[in-house]
Amino acid sequence: MKVFWDPVQLSHAPQFFLQRGVVKRNFEVPERAEALLEASRQMGLEIVAPPRADRGALLEVHPAAYLDFLRDAPAVWAAMPDAGPELVPNVHPSPEMLANGARPSATVIGQVGWFTADTACPITAQTWPSAEAAAFGAVAAAGEVALGRHAYALGRPPGHHAYAARAGGHCYLNNAAIAAERLRGLGASRVGIIDIDSHHGNGTQSIFWDRDDVVFVSVHGDPNGYYPWYVGHAGERGGAAGLGANLNLPLPRGTTDELWLNAIAAGVRKLRARGCEAVVVSLGFDASVDEPLSFLSVSAEGFALAGEAIGELHLPCALVQEGGYNVSAIGGLLKRFMEGLVG
Repeated sequence: MKVFWDPVQLSHAPQFFLQRGVVKRNFEVPERAEALLEASRQMGLEIVAPPRADRGALLEVHPAAYLDFLRDAPAVWAAMPDAGPELVPNVHPSPEMLANGARPSATVIGQVGWFTADTACPITAQTWPSAEAAAFGAVAAAGEVALGRHAYALGRPPGHHAYAARAGGHCYLNNAAIAAERLRGLGASRVGIIDIDSHHGNGTQSIFWDRDDVVFVSVHGDPNGYYPWYVGHAGERGGAAGLGANLNLPLPRGTTDELWLNAIAAGVRKLRARGCEAVVVSLGFDASVDEPLSFLSVSAEGFALAGEAIGELHLPCALVQEGGYNVSAIGGLLKRFMEGLVG
């Protein structure tokens, strides 16, 4: 199995994180990728740099104005007097503003609020090259899957909270969505995405909400008590054109292996029933019992069994790295998941 990785992804090192009114260091640190990279080496996987994809691969999911913002805004921000080291918004357009015809601002301060969903996605000059490289890894992984092989996009920063035109939750480009779109373009009539990160994949859900050709399943902590707070409920089944192609399986705080694996099995049945020809796995490890931002309590054995359950689809999988913030644990969890997936 190929692991797609570009060292430039280590350059993104966000600092700002606001938790319960307290500013803390961001949990999405470069050491996460280093731990997963070392685990990949220990497994003897082939680690290769993804080739640059054309801009069109990103435009299949994200509009040009948003991509340009991520690339160009840090320089504009840095030129302001008294600017901080990271782009963090102090206001977002509210539903009332949007109902009154709100539109993007001409200033970078307003643009940061427009193009971000929360304060958990600080932006620096290193964010764009890192996010772009992660997206190229997802494109390359999709290419492997189109040839009938599993592949692992060791993406950092992660992607599943990124909307088409809005960053959020440590995410800037939606790598899973980019992989799914590329698989559609390479001939898969229907692609399945199964998201086992402990947080709901709200960005991915939104991107494919009115689509029937991409089936989205998310197994995650109940949003009544966990990020992203407002979506991820079981009743969200898709828009008019995609009704039934969206399946959310929210779980209560403290959920352990059995209930989590039952939900994953239900998601696998959904993808099989909908006739998916290829699979994208949003592979988060933050459901772990050892997770610092824990909500679920899944064991290492649980991750091995999750890999086995997804492997029973007998379909090529593009594994796209999402969350998991216990640097000392995530490498071992990657190994256990891979053991289950490939046997």
